[in-house]
Amino acid sequence: MSSLPNCDVPLLSRWQIFAYALFAYPLAMLALPVYVYLPQFYAAQFGLSLSLIGSILLVSRMLDAFFDTLAGSYIDRYSPQTGFRRFLLLAAPALLIGFHALFHPPAWSGMALLSWLCGSLLLVYAGFSLASIAYQSWGATLSADPAWRTRLTASREFVGLLGVISAALFVQFAPVQHLSWLLLISSVIALSSLLRWTPDRHQPSAPAAATDNALTLRQIFAGRDFRKLFLVFVLNGIAAAIPATLFLFFVKDKLRLEQSAGVLLLAYFLSAALSMPVWSWLAARIHESRAWALAMLLAISSFVWATLLTAGDLSAFALICVLSGFALGADLALPPALLAGVIQVAGHHDRCEGSYFGVWNWANKMNLALAAGLTLPALEWTGYTPNATASSVQGLSALTLMYAVVPSILKAAALTLLVRAKLDKV
Repeated sequence: MSSLPNCDVPLLSRWQIFAYALFAYPLAMLALPVYVYLPQFYAAQFGLSLSLIGSILLVSRMLDAFFDTLAGSYIDRYSPQTGFRRFLLLAAPALLIGFHALFHPPAWSGMALLSWLCGSLLLVYAGFSLASIAYQSWGATLSADPAWRTRLTASREFVGLLGVISAALFVQFAPVQHLSWLLLISSVIALSSLLRWTPDRHQPSAPAAATDNALTLRQIFAGRDFRKLFLVFVLNGIAAAIPATLFLFFVKDKLRLEQSAGVLLLAYFLSAALSMPVWSWLAARIHESRAWALAMLLAISSFVWATLLTAGDLSAFALICVLSGFALGADLALPPALLAGVIQVAGHHDRCEGSYFGVWNWANKMNLALAAGLTLPALEWTGYTPNATASSVQGLSALTLMYAVVPSILKAAALTLLVRAKLDKV
């Protein structure tokens, strides 16, 4: 892999990279409450059962996941004429309104509350999907050079982690509901910077018919490299989504460290943010796929030890959070860079990014849907309840199994497939 951009690829200034990456801040800030704090929020505030919450999350995320493929095709059809700005301007209001509604529900109960929860979730998901796909597709068109695409995605994911860290810090001092105002302010600033200073695609496509660019699922999955990368991404994504869903329950009821949950999350995401330059540097020297494989190995060898933890093991779990968080940096920065390479090798660069990232985000949403929709009801069935004093020994053992063992097995399978895929040519 060349470490320097090709002569026909323009160099983005540091300010342009920053202006592009900044929008990842509000997107990531929103994701933490929706994917981590939401189940416990509705269980604690409204007494909803884990089975019911898990079922709602499963159905809503599956609907959202299928919307991703439609959004990706729509973006590919119209982005050559309008650019990506239009889609971001459409998505931002839906995102902000949906998030505010989700964490500021009226004092309802029964079906009325469930309808509000479902409607708010779908609005957030729709806005998030459209914004994410347009944003990621825009980034994939900014450079065709492997080193620059890694630098761009690493910068974006680094800023995104700062958003996650900000959200984790915020909820330590204020209720999660108040995060709506910080999200609003940061979204306005970041979106304005993105639209004002980020350049258009590096080689604008020639005007084409609206149907020329959108790819069908058959066309996308016809590429062998994409199929291999997609399968690795799915397995690795489920392995990451399960602990994210169960983190607060594991910390509170298994480790009995509820007061330290925010600090542990902060350590995890801060370690991921600090690891970004390391993984970017390593990817430029040994290729993204090899660097990602090393990160998976680090994640497995550190996270599996969570199975041995007992109540009060703060130091040991903090070390696990730091090491697995360091590996997370590669999970965030390297797969999108690999996908951009796969798109380029397939001959679809600068034309069909939306279709690819639509399917990519679909997989990510399905990972989260399966993690919540299957693990939460399964835990309740074993006797676990979100209260350590009421949970059976069997329930807490099942919680440990779901939180640490299952993800480690899935990530080991993903690592095996990644090594066999031999993606170091993209």
